[in-house]
Amino acid sequence: MRRVVALLIAIALVAVPPARAEAADVYFDDRSISVNGTESGAVKVEFPPLPNGQIDPFSYSYGHACLSEVEGFGDSPACAAAAGACRERPGGMLVNWYRQRPGSEPERLDAGCLYPGQAPERPGGGAVVGLGQRELRELPIAAAGLGLQPGRHTLRGAETNVYADPAVQSFRTTVLGRGVLVRVRPVEHRFDYGDGASLASAAPGGPLPQERWGERTATSHRYTATGEYLVGLVTVFAGEFSVEGGPWQPIPGTAEVPSPPRPVSVWRSEVRLYAQDCNTDPHGQGC
Repeated sequence: MRRVVALLIAIALVAVPPARAEAADVYFDDRSISVNGTESGAVKVEFPPLPNGQIDPFSYSYGHACLSEVEGFGDSPACAAAAGACRERPGGMLVNWYRQRPGSEPERLDAGCLYPGQAPERPGGGAVVGLGQRELRELPIAAAGLGLQPGRHTLRGAETNVYADPAVQSFRTTVLGRGVLVRVRPVEHRFDYGDGASLASAAPGGPLPQERWGERTATSHRYTATGEYLVGLVTVFAGEFSVEGGPWQPIPGTAEVPSPPRPVSVWRSEVRLYAQDCNTDPHGQGC
């Protein structure tokens, strides 16, 4: 085993640049090579998927390790011995790997074995970048609107309709030269009614037509004492991202976005009975 590793390292010291690269996640050169039974220099090899929240910023290419513009290298005993080690398994092939950031030159990596029908290990350790809770919380997520009905003033003992008005939001950014689209959506709304009562709700609630003001809703609140209160709202957002049009992946964690609080005055309501008819005396008490 040590002899094979030493041979692979010796081969890796000879740089063989790929003939060309194509716009894909994994690049290949023009040499005729056999991968998964296909004779082509543009056969795509899929690496094992990365864990959620991770991005590989590199593009990859490879070439047959025993084909080289360096005179005599293709017939060298070291190359033949290392390639033979790969061929100990059916269809095995020794290749030289390269990786490249957008706009930069390819970087030579170690040689390795490719086997038909088997995803190769990500060469060079696959430097990856994760989008996590910290990146999610750094996004300029707009706070949800905070609605009150009947408005700035309400009555003690009546249902005051408090609701959120959030929105799904999208952001475009760049991570290690790769275009990333991030979108966030509200998943929880935390209402603070200002009098010690609170509510956490997946539903944001919503406005009522004026003729229905005073009805109970999923997010309304009934104040039991008069006074001045400050109503608060925190909206919890979850996120997901896509790299250059790729599949959507969830971002671990959530972002809590507070809305500007709104004051509300709770008044006392009074009911009185009057004997007079306002149609008879429009100016009478209570009319």
